[in-house]
Amino acid sequence: MKISENMNNCQLQSRASTCFLAILVLAGCNGHHASPTAACVDGERGGNVDRSVRGSIATRVHAGPRENRASTIRVLVAGNSHTSFHDIPGLGRWYRGNLHTHSLWSDGDDFPEMITRWYADRGYHFLAMTDHNVLARGERWMNESDIAARGGEICLEKYREAFGTTFLQTRQHEGRTQYRLTPLNEYRKEFERPGEFLLIEGEEISDSVNKLPVHLNATNLEELLEPTGGATVREAIDNNLRMAAEQTLRLGQPILVHVNHPNFGWAVTAEDLAAVTRARFLEVYNGHNAVNHLGDDEHPSVERMWDIVNTLRIDKLGLPPLYGLGTDDSHYYHGRPGSHPGRGWVLVRAAELTPRSLIAAMYRGDFYASSGVTLEEVEFDPERRELRLEIAAAEGVTCQTQFVGTRRDYGRDLESNEGVTVKDDIQTADQGARKYSPFMGAVLATDSSLSPVYRFTGDELYVRAVVTSSRAHPDPSFEGQFEQAWTQPVGWQKGDKE
Repeated sequence: MKISENMNNCQLQSRASTCFLAILVLAGCNGHHASPTAACVDGERGGNVDRSVRGSIATRVHAGPRENRASTIRVLVAGNSHTSFHDIPGLGRWYRGNLHTHSLWSDGDDFPEMITRWYADRGYHFLAMTDHNVLARGERWMNESDIAARGGEICLEKYREAFGTTFLQTRQHEGRTQYRLTPLNEYRKEFERPGEFLLIEGEEISDSVNKLPVHLNATNLEELLEPTGGATVREAIDNNLRMAAEQTLRLGQPILVHVNHPNFGWAVTAEDLAAVTRARFLEVYNGHNAVNHLGDDEHPSVERMWDIVNTLRIDKLGLPPLYGLGTDDSHYYHGRPGSHPGRGWVLVRAAELTPRSLIAAMYRGDFYASSGVTLEEVEFDPERRELRLEIAAAEGVTCQTQFVGTRRDYGRDLESNEGVTVKDDIQTADQGARKYSPFMGAVLATDSSLSPVYRFTGDELYVRAVVTSSRAHPDPSFEGQFEQAWTQPVGWQKGDKE
């Protein structure tokens, strides 16, 4: 696809924007210096750009809607010699979804139809089934005994009761009873409702480097993405991202890829995530109880890692920050200890409930992650230099909002004992220690109201908000967990600082 350097009055067609997005990822472009030449981008319905533009394109959230009010997305087009703003109105609302889910198609313990019904019945709007290195297509049969070994007899009883007259198919094979696993294209019509519930085809690309697990989730696939491998962890991450971008460019279907549970097996370091130019998304909360979410004495927590990564990317590498997702990584649906559904999710503010619209909104950063806290509004106003939230009230529950960010003088060369020492990048020959400034991802302000506001002072590299509720998580993935919500980093674009 040819991208013209002169796009006066160009229509932001969805396929053009999809291909442009893929070109940016293929080229490893960042939010400050894009190559090749940038055309128009929105990824949704369309709008007009009334000037010839070149260079990078960044987006930001502005003019916040309540759930059913009209929204405005303010788009910054960074040209060679000027910066222009375009307001693109749309009927934006919040859609709740989970983008990390496992079933019997890989290592989950329930049928995909049962899992889908669980989410649909609990108010989710979209779900991606992301089994390991497989798409739910074609014929797949599983021994009854193997199903019972994973989910117990109750798994089979529930399935027979719920879908015994619709999807249930059995056969005898080599003296054993087998159950057919229903492909996505067959069961999706049972659940999907326009504007209400959507199933998105996905995959957990489960790669490894020197026995270290390197996992990424790809959402909205047309074809299976085989793990690519690599000589190092960061090379493997980059290779898999490149393959997803090539599929988008070839087929014209947008794909969102996020890096999963970086502390799982202590496989992925902050330096890895900072260095991979193509990376844009990271699980800041994963509901699996075995992914080392809180870190340990030698490894930062995932949330702390997020701040280290974004500080390095913005300050040292000139890259856009990673946006953070909340996910379930659900495997067990019948009471077995481990990863359960309903622990973490994303709320995406999009014009409509379609894969293209949701993915476009997430690339804009118009979403937040949650493990229980609901935000009615997230608004960053670049002109007033304010980040505002509206937190949904709950009887008997209080919330504290911490505005977290890194200032420009965070002490990047700090070598004193005040620094936080962590294990160095295990992919290098140097097995020494890294020392991270405590001012990387520092708490800049706190607010205990339901309408917290942060006013920028001008020296921040970025700011994000984390809201912590006084209500304990009903199904915690770690001890002492409370319900939370995490917004995306803002204020990092060049135009935001002027």
